[in-house]
Amino acid sequence: MSVSLNDLQLLLDVADCGSFSQAAARRGWSQPQVSQRISLLEHTLGQDLFARHRRGALPTPACLKFLESARQAVAAFEQGRALLDGSPLLPRITLSCLPSLTASIYGPLMVKLADAPMEIRCSADHSHGVMTALLSGEIQVGFVLKCPAVAGIRMERLWCSPIIAVVSPRHPLALVPNPLKLSELANQRIAPQFWGEDCETLIQLIRQHREQALPIHAVQPTSAIMELVLRHQFVSFVPRIVVHTELQEGRLREIPLTDLPHWQWEVMMAWRSGKRRDPAKESVLKAARQVAQEMSSASKGGVESKPDSKRGKPRR
Repeated sequence: MSVSLNDLQLLLDVADCGSFSQAAARRGWSQPQVSQRISLLEHTLGQDLFARHRRGALPTPACLKFLESARQAVAAFEQGRALLDGSPLLPRITLSCLPSLTASIYGPLMVKLADAPMEIRCSADHSHGVMTALLSGEIQVGFVLKCPAVAGIRMERLWCSPIIAVVSPRHPLALVPNPLKLSELANQRIAPQFWGEDCETLIQLIRQHREQALPIHAVQPTSAIMELVLRHQFVSFVPRIVVHTELQEGRLREIPLTDLPHWQWEVMMAWRSGKRRDPAKESVLKAARQVAQEMSSASKGGVESKPDSKRGKPRR
């Protein structure tokens, strides 16, 4: 049996969906058709490509090695067809980052690369999903929180962004001389952005200062936080990077707190290492570094760009 482009696209569909049944629905096929076709492809290649389980199908290590070549083959065919149709041929690069970072990263990045000779596709996912997509070749550059190293993936720290308290400029706390203590805002309506385990620690600290058993809501994404803070006078705790623009433009006010622990987000840029030069990816990496440096310079010391690795782990 020869391997067709349709076989390769089916392989990519199953890897992207993580399920034979979802890949079948995408194509309008039956699940047994997809399963049979993938089994024939595995027989032809002499490798198991997916580990089947009740919840779907996971790419095997052999599949992950083959996926990038399969994507390149399908992309090369599509580029050739575009040339025959008279369409301009531009390299395409796909990016992914945390939902809470899309405005902070994609906006400035797209401004810098708006006229670059490439087409960019942007998506959003959580850190684990971004790393998985990098390994499979579905995306070329990802922006994630610091996580364990993965073989074949290069990572570079862009920011260390502290957790800060923010309010609307119309909030009474915005008019109070600061810095303050947690006890001085503990009885306000509070909804921190959930950024990890330390968020629960913060909630416990605030409860210790509360005079009444009022609820504290941990919320995602950033857009929901902005709604609560700007329209409903909540106090929130967020990584400074996700409200960088709002602080600069005066739409939010930071409330300095003397007893707020030094929690922070470490934002990393990740990409697959390779021997072949990729000008489009290199342009994205360079532009992202410039965005990080510019944001650091404009943030009055609140966002550190590429901190010295000798400093070790963030203080908790």
